[in-house]
Parts: sequence; structure tokens; C-alpha cells
Amino acid sequence: MKTELKFRLATEQDLDKIVKMLADDHLGRKRERYEQPLPDSYIMAFHAITSDPNNELIVACQENEIIGVQQITFTPYITHQGGWRATIEGVRTASSVRGKGVGTELIQWAIKRAKDRGCHLVQLTTDKKRPNALRLYERLGFKATHEGLKLKL
Repeated sequence: MKTELKFRLATEQDLDKIVKMLADDHLGRKRERYEQPLPDSYIMAFHAITSDPNNELIVACQENEIIGVQQITFTPYITHQGGWRATIEGVRTASSVRGKGVGTELIQWAIKRAKDRGCHLVQLTTDKKRPNALRLYERLGFKATHEGLKLKL
């Protein structure tokens, strides 16, 4: 990136841009609803996230424009001697900057944030239909050490 990225907690005013980024790819178009006004479900989720001290919705800004987003959840575990983990979810970059290093900077920032919060592990998942994301995470040192399963409800 030519301009240094700034990272900050998302505000409710950012929500429109965040949902637009989430909906702006081949998978997002199938599962998100970017419309005006935004569905209340996004607003309720935003308030649930921002009211929980173990959840952070982070935006990456280039000058005044939001060009990336990610959610980090900090979870205490009984395993690993009661250690904390950080889970990174919902990583997206604006289509105008994809392939330009924004995703790398987002994940590196999240890893540093996890260390700052005392986490011993950072975990994430990515859809198998996102091979570029998988390559990015592997390049950053993530290993596929476990088999992940999901059950849609």
C-alpha cells in the first residue's frame, strides 16, 4: 500500500460500508443483504459485538476511506492451561484494493492485537471456495492443523 493504513474500532456510521464490502464478492452476494436501509439484523449484530469487551470489529482506513474490515473474538479456554485465543472472522477488503496487501496488513494487525491481549493462539477459518484467502493465511504462517466442521441451523 502506498498510504499507511490506520486501524480503528468500527462505529455504527461505518456499518453501511462494512456490509457493502461483505456483500461484494461471489460468496457474499449469496448470503448478505446490502440494501437501503440496512436490515435491522446488521444493526443488532453491530450493537452485540460492540457491547462485548471480548469482540472487536476493526476497520482499516486509507486516508478517510474504509477499505477493510475484520472481527476479532477473544475467548478464554479451559484447555491450554486456561489460555486465551483470538478468532479472526469476516475479513474483507474493498474490491478496489484486493491483491494490494490490505488483507496481509489486516491479519498482521490482528495477530499483534491478539498478542497484546495475551492470547497464546490465533485461529481463523476460510471458505474452501476462497483459495486466494487460503494462500494468504498460509503465507502468514497459519497451518491447517485441525479439521473444521459447521452445522447450519
